[in-house]
Amino acid sequence: MQSYFHEIADHLTSQLQGDEVYTCSFSGEDSDFVRFNQGQVRQAGSVVQRGASVDLIQGQKHAAGWATLTGEAEADKARLTALVKRLREKLPHLPEDPHLLYATDVQSSEHVGDNKLPAPEHSLEEIRSSAGGNDLVGIYAAGAIGRGFANSLGQRNWYETWNYNLDWSLHHAGDKAVKAGYAGFEWDDATFRRKVEVAGRQMDALAREPRTISPGHYRVYFTPAAVNDLVGILSWGGFGLQAHKARQTPLLKLVEGEASMSEAVTLRENTAEGIAPNFQGSGFIRPAAVTLIEGGRYKDCLVSPRSAKEFDVPTNGASAHESPESLDMAAGSLPTDEAITRLEKGIYVGNVHYLNYSDRSTCRTTGMTRFATFWVEDGEIVAPLNVMRFDETMYRALGDKLLGLTSEREMILDSQTYGARSTGSGRMPGALVEDFTFTL
Repeated sequence: MQSYFHEIADHLTSQLQGDEVYTCSFSGEDSDFVRFNQGQVRQAGSVVQRGASVDLIQGQKHAAGWATLTGEAEADKARLTALVKRLREKLPHLPEDPHLLYATDVQSSEHVGDNKLPAPEHSLEEIRSSAGGNDLVGIYAAGAIGRGFANSLGQRNWYETWNYNLDWSLHHAGDKAVKAGYAGFEWDDATFRRKVEVAGRQMDALAREPRTISPGHYRVYFTPAAVNDLVGILSWGGFGLQAHKARQTPLLKLVEGEASMSEAVTLRENTAEGIAPNFQGSGFIRPAAVTLIEGGRYKDCLVSPRSAKEFDVPTNGASAHESPESLDMAAGSLPTDEAITRLEKGIYVGNVHYLNYSDRSTCRTTGMTRFATFWVEDGEIVAPLNVMRFDETMYRALGDKLLGLTSEREMILDSQTYGARSTGSGRMPGALVEDFTFTL
C-alpha cells in the first residue's frame, strides 16, 4: 500500500502546470469483517479499498475532489489525471480563499506498525467457544489501515496500523443485554475470556426482576466505556478554536474562567499514544499531545490550519473539524476492583445509549441508560434497572460531584465503519460520581 501511494503521489506531481500546487490525502484498508449472532458466524467478508482526495491550488484559489481508486497504479494514474483536469477547469471560476493555509515546510514521516494480528480463524473460533451458548451478537473488524499525505513540494507522510475491534453484546431478552468491546493490536485469549466472564456474571444479574427507581439524585459508577460516551460529547465543538471564537463551545464558561471542573480532570489529545496518524490533510504535523483541560481548568484548544489563518495564530495540526481523534483522560487513584464497593448504594452504568445537549451554553447533557445498568446495595449488584433518562451538567459530574477516577484506564477504539474503519480512540478511567440527576 505504501509504495503504491508514493507512486501515485509522484504521478500527481507530474500532472501540474505552471505555479500549481497540490495536496493529497490517501485512505486505504485491507479489512476482514465478521458478524456474529447467537455466538455463531452469520456473515463474513473482506473489504479492500483505496481512495484519495486532491486539492489543486493556484495562489489563493483551490478546488478539491475525491477519487475512488482500485489499488492498481496504472489504472489509478488515469483516474487521478482526469481528476486534476476537472479541478483545473474549475479554478478560474472560483473566488480566492482568504483562509487557505497548507504546509510549505517539508516534514516527511513514516510509521508502519507491526502486524501482530492472529489468523482470522483463531480469533473467530475463540469468540465462538467463549460465547458458551450465550447469545453473543456483534461485529469483528480486523486488518490494515493506511493513511497518507503528499504534496507537490516533496512532502510524504505515511501511517499504517494493524488492529482489531470486536464490538459485541451478550443478549438476555428484550432490551436487556451486556454491551462490551475488545480491541487492540495483539489478540490475547485470556484477556478476552475474562471480559466474557465478567459479561456472563452481569448476564446472570440481568435475569433478575428489573427495578424501576424514582427520578432523583443518585450515586453512580460509570465504567470507562460510559465515561468515553460522556466525555465524547465534549468533542462536539468543545475543543476547537473556531467554536471558541464563535462562542458556540459548550465549554465557554470553562474557557472564560467562569466555571471549572475537578482538579482530577485532565484531558489531552494524545496523538502519540492513539491510533490516528500524526499528520492532517493540509500537511501539518501534530504534536505528541495537546493538553485541553489541565487540573479541571481550560488549557488549550485544537487549531486547524483554516482557523490559524483566520485568527492569526499557529496551528497545532488539528483536522478541519477541530475534534479530538485520540482523546485521553488522566487516571485517578481509585482501584477499579474497589469501585463498586465504594459505590456502596447507587447505580452502575455500563454504557450510555443516547446523548445530546439539553443546554449547550452550560454544558448540560441529557441521555439514557441501556443494556447493563444495575442497582447496587452494600457494594453488590442487586438487580437490573429499567431504562432511565438523566440530565446533568458536566461541570457537576466532572466537577464538585466527582468522587474519584479509577487508577486503571481502558483503551477504546472507535468501532465506526461508515465509509472506512475509524482511527479514532479514547483512553478513559472509570468515574465515581455523587448526586447525579436522573429525570425519568
